[in-house]
Amino acid sequence: MDMQNDQMSRRRASGRTSQAHFSAAEARGPIIDQEGREIPQGPFQGTRDFRGFQFDFATANPFGNLTREQRVARLEALAKLLDVAFILPGTKVRYGIDGIIGLIPVVGDIIATALSLWLVREARALGAPWYVTARMLGNVAIQGTIGTVPLAGDAFDVLYRANMRNARILRRWLETQPH
Repeated sequence: MDMQNDQMSRRRASGRTSQAHFSAAEARGPIIDQEGREIPQGPFQGTRDFRGFQFDFATANPFGNLTREQRVARLEALAKLLDVAFILPGTKVRYGIDGIIGLIPVVGDIIATALSLWLVREARALGAPWYVTARMLGNVAIQGTIGTVPLAGDAFDVLYRANMRNARILRRWLETQPH
């Protein structure tokens, strides 16, 4: 009994004063989702036997198991988003999120370079050899270095398009590889 009083006094001290205590067996009624709809009984509800269900956290992939071609398509789509997603009104000049992020002094250039480096990392994960990733890293280094120059560097970022160059380099290398 002293233990219960001690727990209740700790709850009061922490601001939690709920005294509702019941086990899962005592909870009755339908299960309701956040919108107030009743969730139908599934094969695992109402039972504690989960022997037929396993989830391997070690091999779980939040992006799903993508094929090589799907990964390259995702990489190319990200490169387009970063470099050529938008058109400057009244001109034919294309720019991407990389050019917009680069306008933020110092931090923007760091973020833009990190996104470009992620593309290089993905290329390496696809099996690109050192000479392909070295060319890609060279493009990122050129854009990252010159991009730090105020105003002129931002214009260079828009025109150089390192991510599109890197996607093209990777695509050319992949076309020479057997499937």
